[in-house]
Amino acid sequence: MHVTISPSSVEGTIRAPPSKSYTHRAILAAGYADRTSVRDALWSADTRATARAVELFGGDVDRRDGGTLEIEGFDGTPGVPADVIDCDNSGTTMRLVTATAALADGTSVLTGDESLRSRPQGPLLEAITDLGAQAASTRSNGQAPLVVTGPISGDAVSIPGDVSSQYVTALLMAGAVTDDGLELTLETELKSAPYVDITLELLEAFGVDARRTDDGFAVEGGQRYGAESGEYAVPGDFSSISYPLAAGAIAGENGVRIEGAQPSAQGDTAIVEIVDRMGASVDWDRDAGTIDVTTGSLEGIEVSVENTPDLLPTIATLGAVADGDTRITNAEHVRYKETDRVSAMAEELGKMGVETTEEPDSLTIHGSDSRLEGATVEGRGDHRIVMTLALAGLVADGETTITGAEHVDVSYPGFFDALEGLGASLERRRE
Repeated sequence: MHVTISPSSVEGTIRAPPSKSYTHRAILAAGYADRTSVRDALWSADTRATARAVELFGGDVDRRDGGTLEIEGFDGTPGVPADVIDCDNSGTTMRLVTATAALADGTSVLTGDESLRSRPQGPLLEAITDLGAQAASTRSNGQAPLVVTGPISGDAVSIPGDVSSQYVTALLMAGAVTDDGLELTLETELKSAPYVDITLELLEAFGVDARRTDDGFAVEGGQRYGAESGEYAVPGDFSSISYPLAAGAIAGENGVRIEGAQPSAQGDTAIVEIVDRMGASVDWDRDAGTIDVTTGSLEGIEVSVENTPDLLPTIATLGAVADGDTRITNAEHVRYKETDRVSAMAEELGKMGVETTEEPDSLTIHGSDSRLEGATVEGRGDHRIVMTLALAGLVADGETTITGAEHVDVSYPGFFDALEGLGASLERRRE
């Protein structure tokens, strides 16, 4: 699908979509449990992949009206899948369920689309092997397709923390249902640490005790998953909130209100402070879960995305509108997402007349030297690139056409409907 955005102002009220990160973990935690109702779940391409994996391990996921998933789990004992686990484009699914596969008494095969088959899985495979199972890449390059033969039997392992926090999440979630639990030592500093905070928060909600240690994390074995009263409600997604928030900051003269923005462990809540620092008018009522944002004269700032990699595309687009330089640092790990988001934003914004300086671990956007002009840009098969380029189109001079725009389905299926609802002028057409 191609989407063409015309310059537009936005105003009105929008509700935050449910968190993708929490939904992934909730679906899998419900899989580890007996029966759970997961309310307000995000039903997207990525989370459907996790649901399919739970079913292949022996669970059942039934989607009801209103966004509730009724999940019958495999109660801590995943079966050997009868088919290949296709994780599609979801890196979270692949990493989390690779550890689940290591619990099964047999062999599981996991794969995904071309993009996912290029993403690093090696450290997780090595950790699973160190725990007594067999885990390998079919191409011996640390990338999918993966073959995992369980069950794991060890109780201690070390893993680097600077490639993906999802390795830690995967091992903690699986370790809770082993006999001996798991002591996890980090070999390097943990990147994207708030995502592990999300995991710890969710595990607690499902009655599982996991904790930080002096050199990593630990989870006791022999635990059973079970949400209180058999229900779990997914909070709003601050990664997705970043888009209407940024839209209001650059094109919301009459103001945009975002509902469903209750505080949580999500590191991407940092976007509220970032937009405020750049000069927009922002009021976050944490008790009510509302954010009101109105455009202002934006100024470039320096921002580290060490713990908030998903925010880089949004910050880059804000920087393209701001005066001065916006420097995004500690960004090397952002190159290992659905695409190399550092280069992708530099190149696609460059097509729109934005001057940037790209370094191995940073991206600087020279707002004062740039003039946003409409152009045809590529979504790169990456939902976050698509959505941030759409924001740029709101304030570019002329029409902006985004190719491959259907990839918003990964995390925010209703994104373009929501943007239209705020007053954006856009046209969709099939390729």
